[in-house]
Amino acid sequence: MTDARYARYARNQAAITEEEQLLLGRKRVVIVGCGGLGGYALENLTRVGVGFIRVVDGDTFEESNLNRQLLCSTLNLDKPKVLAAQQRARAVNPLVVVEPVQQYLDEHNAFKLLQDCDLAIDALDSIPARFLLQRAAAEANIPLVHGAVAGWRGQVCLIRPGENLLDLLYPSQGAPRGEEQEEGCLAFTAALVGALQAAEAVRALLGRPGLSRELLVANLEKAEFTRIGLGG
Repeated sequence: MTDARYARYARNQAAITEEEQLLLGRKRVVIVGCGGLGGYALENLTRVGVGFIRVVDGDTFEESNLNRQLLCSTLNLDKPKVLAAQQRARAVNPLVVVEPVQQYLDEHNAFKLLQDCDLAIDALDSIPARFLLQRAAAEANIPLVHGAVAGWRGQVCLIRPGENLLDLLYPSQGAPRGEEQEEGCLAFTAALVGALQAAEAVRALLGRPGLSRELLVANLEKAEFTRIGLGG
């Protein structure tokens, strides 16, 4: 990889081979949700060199986002989150194509948003929307990297098509909002879980071993990490 454009990836090469770096440049990822998790996942995937990233979110920034959302600043309050995501990615790595979609995920657009991608990232805070994304990822036959945060705690798992692991994590699908609504969300929890999602995504895109029917749970208040099996 001698092209001067790729000097930015020189420090990747002790951990990622040149062939893997070129492979990442051909991969397409969709991040659904551009808040806390989505912003940090985007940052890491942009810096590692994933070639195309579609960011999906119909929301705009508000003052309560400032405590944890990387893409939110006092300069872009009331502005669309996906446009901030695109601008940040362009500033960090112009080799990455970022496509902003200012829409909420719904029954009508879910499959279309995923069908030309290699992997999806769940950065949502609505449990019903998570299940919709899981169904769309299965229909598109691509893996889904789930992440969620609640106060000092976070969780990540890789859901391959047909595994439906969210059914085990959220047996009551009717809850209107995610855990952070009750327990809050701290910046370092979102940053950690977003980074773990990005790492899991890169392993999956490169065909490396990753979480297999396991939930990785982080408790930052106790400095504990636990892997929990989710059935055979």
